[in-house]
Amino acid sequence: MNNLRKSIFILILAILLPVLSKGAHILIPMDKTQSNHLKAYGIAYYVLTYDVEISWLLNYRGGSFMFQHHRKFEQELAIRGVSYQVIADVQAAAILDEVSHPDVNMEQIVLHKVPRIAVYTPPHSLPWDDAVTLALTYAEIPYDAIYDEEVLSGVLPLYDWLHVHHEDFTGQFGKFWAAYRNAPWYQRDVQLAEEKARKLGFNRVPDLKLAVAKSIQQFVAGGGYMFAMCSAPESIDIALAAEGVDIVHEVFDGTPMDPNAQEKLDFSRTFAFHNFQIVTNPFEYAKSDIDVPKTGRDQRTDLFSLFEFSAKWDPVPTMLTQNHESLIKGFMGQTTAFNNHTIKPTVTILGETRAKNEARYIHGSFGNGTFTFYGGHDPEDYRHFVGDPPTDLNLFPNSPGYRLILNNVLFPAARKQKQKT
Repeated sequence: MNNLRKSIFILILAILLPVLSKGAHILIPMDKTQSNHLKAYGIAYYVLTYDVEISWLLNYRGGSFMFQHHRKFEQELAIRGVSYQVIADVQAAAILDEVSHPDVNMEQIVLHKVPRIAVYTPPHSLPWDDAVTLALTYAEIPYDAIYDEEVLSGVLPLYDWLHVHHEDFTGQFGKFWAAYRNAPWYQRDVQLAEEKARKLGFNRVPDLKLAVAKSIQQFVAGGGYMFAMCSAPESIDIALAAEGVDIVHEVFDGTPMDPNAQEKLDFSRTFAFHNFQIVTNPFEYAKSDIDVPKTGRDQRTDLFSLFEFSAKWDPVPTMLTQNHESLIKGFMGQTTAFNNHTIKPTVTILGETRAKNEARYIHGSFGNGTFTFYGGHDPEDYRHFVGDPPTDLNLFPNSPGYRLILNNVLFPAARKQKQKT
């Protein structure tokens, strides 16, 4: 649908909706009765594009969505295979009354705007290279792909929500040198990164990545929402803490590192982590002790629990943890999980493996904006290796691990809540 046709439809919808939908709402249940949880988020986004508000019913049947009925929305639900119910206005009112009752841990959050979404990702990456782009594509939620040039040109304020692809902001190319330095794909990535740095006026890739990291931090400080997975959460904080300090071995940038690099780190500059130790050995596949050890993990028992928050008093973490499961399958990545001792006390842990003293899912504020960090690479691919085939989300339409990603996508659509006192 082109912009003119869409504008005309919105106008017609605004005129006819009170008549055509009188006495009816659509309820999208998000509990275990839902046939396709992931595409339900795409439906929510779709409805918002027609200037129709959505009630996100926190903790009601797994975090259900409810909005005014229209035949076009019902048709789209059927096309996408999302379970729904058409209910009378009196039933919708009863649900809202139940949710608002002070004695229940539920709340209504009104989604009222279409989030403008950007994904920081290399130009040569494919949608299945990253779990978030895979989820957005499957849910049919549009996004703009941007990278270093766009970020440094100042486009970030045009967006509400930014996902950071599994990037290495330290400029060490993922610490893949020891295992893959002779692989054509690795050599190509290094060459492209070095050419990009020179083109943009930087002597080294670490200098370019630091400049991008600072631009992203300014975006968040100005009120933006950032979501990052895998190596990006760890590496962006390492890069920010190491501003002005060479922490990179010369095999990566051709210059010797500062022998006193660890002592010169400034943790006041970071988003989420502090008191961490960097790993400078180029033969070691690790950047710091923010990440947890990868050895000795068993897929059968690698699980993490979501915390339960007060929907009325803590609506933000409640939004971010909406799910039909409270115990989530773990999954590995360049950064698998976050050592609890490196997490700042101001950061909220949303999901953790308590026995291992590690967090898998965290959230915090920075300036006027927020960040959410999620450990691991792909929620439905326990141990993803270079060259592995892409995950087919048609096989995992009810993935609770992927639901956590999509909670974040809708988060900026919420009407700001008044602080309760």
